[in-house]
Amino acid sequence: MGEYEPKIEAHFPQTVLAAKGVTVRLECFALGNPVPTITWRKMSGNIPKKARLRKSQAVLEIPNIQLEDSGSYECKAENTRGGTAFRGHLQVYTLPQWISMINDTQLDSGEQLHWECRATGKPRPTYRWLRNGEPLNSQSRVEMVNGELIIHRLQQADSGMYQCIAENKYGAIYSSAELKILASAPMFSTNPFRLIATVGKDVSLECRPRASPKPRISWRKNDRRVQPSRRIMLLRNNTLRIINSSRSDEGSYVCRAENQFGSAELTTVLLVKEPMRVELSPIRVEVTVGESVVLSCKVTHDPSLDVSFLWLLNNQPLNTQQEGGHFEYIQTQSSTADMMIRSILLKHAGKYGCRAQTRADSVLAEWWHLFPGPPGPPGVVIVEEITDTTATLSWSHGVDNHSPITTYNVQARSPVSLGWQTVKTDPEPVTGNMESAMAVDLNPWVEYEFRVVATNGIGTGDPSASSRVVRTKEAVPSVAPVNVRGGNGRRHELVISWEPVSEEFQNGEGFGYIVAFRANGTRGWKEKMVTSADSTTYKYRDETFPPLTPFEVRVGVYNNKGDGPFSEVVTVFSAEGEPREPPSEVQAFAISSSEIKVMWKPPNPGPGRPQGYEVSSWKDMEQEEMGKKKRTKGNETTMLLTGLDGNTQYLISVKGFNNVGQGPASSPIKISTKKNAPSLPPGNLMWIQEGNNVSLSWDPVKARDNESEVIGYKVLLRQEGRGHSQVMRTPNSAVVLTLPEGGTYIIEVRAVSEGGEGAASTQVRVLTSSGVRAKSGQLSVQNLPPGLAWTALFLSLVVPSFPL
Repeated sequence: MGEYEPKIEAHFPQTVLAAKGVTVRLECFALGNPVPTITWRKMSGNIPKKARLRKSQAVLEIPNIQLEDSGSYECKAENTRGGTAFRGHLQVYTLPQWISMINDTQLDSGEQLHWECRATGKPRPTYRWLRNGEPLNSQSRVEMVNGELIIHRLQQADSGMYQCIAENKYGAIYSSAELKILASAPMFSTNPFRLIATVGKDVSLECRPRASPKPRISWRKNDRRVQPSRRIMLLRNNTLRIINSSRSDEGSYVCRAENQFGSAELTTVLLVKEPMRVELSPIRVEVTVGESVVLSCKVTHDPSLDVSFLWLLNNQPLNTQQEGGHFEYIQTQSSTADMMIRSILLKHAGKYGCRAQTRADSVLAEWWHLFPGPPGPPGVVIVEEITDTTATLSWSHGVDNHSPITTYNVQARSPVSLGWQTVKTDPEPVTGNMESAMAVDLNPWVEYEFRVVATNGIGTGDPSASSRVVRTKEAVPSVAPVNVRGGNGRRHELVISWEPVSEEFQNGEGFGYIVAFRANGTRGWKEKMVTSADSTTYKYRDETFPPLTPFEVRVGVYNNKGDGPFSEVVTVFSAEGEPREPPSEVQAFAISSSEIKVMWKPPNPGPGRPQGYEVSSWKDMEQEEMGKKKRTKGNETTMLLTGLDGNTQYLISVKGFNNVGQGPASSPIKISTKKNAPSLPPGNLMWIQEGNNVSLSWDPVKARDNESEVIGYKVLLRQEGRGHSQVMRTPNSAVVLTLPEGGTYIIEVRAVSEGGEGAASTQVRVLTSSGVRAKSGQLSVQNLPPGLAWTALFLSLVVPSFPL
């Protein structure tokens, strides 16, 4: 078929409706030759970033769709022959959701109700109102406009259950609330009480009855109507306010409330007392951090009134229980309160207050106390200049905490240091009036950060914030490697090792090592460069090296600035060779049809000491390469070979090995595995049960020609549902078992031979009865005359009970 322009064969609908939050898939499938390319666009904006293209861009998938994702979408198919497009509209709708709802309301008759409910949704929801399940209609007193409900001049009949319904064509939501209309005679919730005031203070006598509708209020004093004046005012909330009270204002005040349903009165007795006075001591405190002080608060007050005290620190109540035992409240007299401060801290400085309070008035007296202590942290440290061993630093003074700063200490930290360390400075010492110093004797090419600590006559304060991290400049290395040593390696190799120089002492980039060595008794040094700063080993190979040749060795350092010092000269030996002799006296013993134990003696001591042994085993008439090889762990001189074939002759040899290589193998020896275990299981199992005693017998197993002779039998017993088994061996084909009471037991029998265990017999299940409790978990065996068919062997078995 020739080329043709694209044609859209399948596409999404002209209008797609989707609920907010779902995943929308818009699909366009087009045919054409060449295969057309599908592209998408949104006509009024950009395609959402969360959108994904699927199936070779034929599907536009928009997850968690939102209102702003609405709009017209176009898919376009194009190839070299032309293009075509389809456009559809995606419309996102939402069910109504509440923004604000109505709540239960209580109002007095005659008042106005104003409820408002608001909801969002697309399309925008409309509102309806119900009362007691019936539609609510607009009346002269009832207004309903766009979610608002207003009822004027409430009546008792307006009480009921109201519902606001917000709905669009996709759903509706409801908000319910109860309206209660109150109608009651005045009533006071409090009984007559006494009010105590002090001379010169303002007094408020409250009158707050509960009534519906609101009652009319009147006041009288000592049975005479109270007349408002400049000093006596009746406030809008019915409170009687007395300005600048005096002793003449004492008396009995009555508030009367009445409406159409009745009336009520509240009596308040007003007493006017002399005000309190507070004295504080000491006015000036001279103690330092770590010392103690007692602050005293004494009051003069009307003796008929009880006084209470409250201590404050910086306008907050002082809780002695939460201050770590530093504060103790002491009151020895009713008119005096003391506060002891022990082991004063810097944070204890501030504004102390003593509040004395009676039923008549409350008086607060305050005074400031400053406690000298160690200085605060200096300002941030700035590195002004850096060299290979020095750093010029500056900082700003911190607070001295009421004691002049005497000295500063400069501290430094690097990635390899143990925390912050005090460094030497120029000048030394740095006095308290200075704001700069030079740190000296630093290591070259090391990253440092610095901080400063201030000291005054009281003590040493907290450190400053640390400076930015800076690196000192490069210098020639000054520290040589240590612990230079050698050994190991392969034949004809000289291996030289050392401890690497830490980054702190490398002094610059391009750090490396110079390895120098010479054979003992020679003069010229052979030097090799090792360019990695992390290297710890150098290997030199020379085919002329005899094993264990002594060399003089030293290791030096260098970097981009030049060569540094060498280590002390040490003697190192070249590598030894592989083992030269095979193991001797190799022996092998067949353990079973699949196991052979091999033993040998190590070769004579000498160069090429074995670090382990490798045992090779292969079948007779096969090549050694087709066999198996197994290595020992260390210098063991025995090995158990497993997984072998039964009744088969094997050849076995042993060789030593070390990190240089393998030595010669011993001469092969021949050994045959034992015949296989009998393949037939014990048959014709018969058993007789008498109570908890079970007599069990079976037909003897006859071994085949290629199988090991039977030397006995193994009886396995376990309680059903448990993995643990009891094992009994017998040379005969019958046993008597005594089983514990109350359980189901599974019994099976296997033949035993030199080649191993044979196949298992069919299983026997025995159910024992309850009644006799087991006393022991031990297994007892009693040999009986072999001539008895059912009593060849008697086994008394008590299986211990295990928790289920």
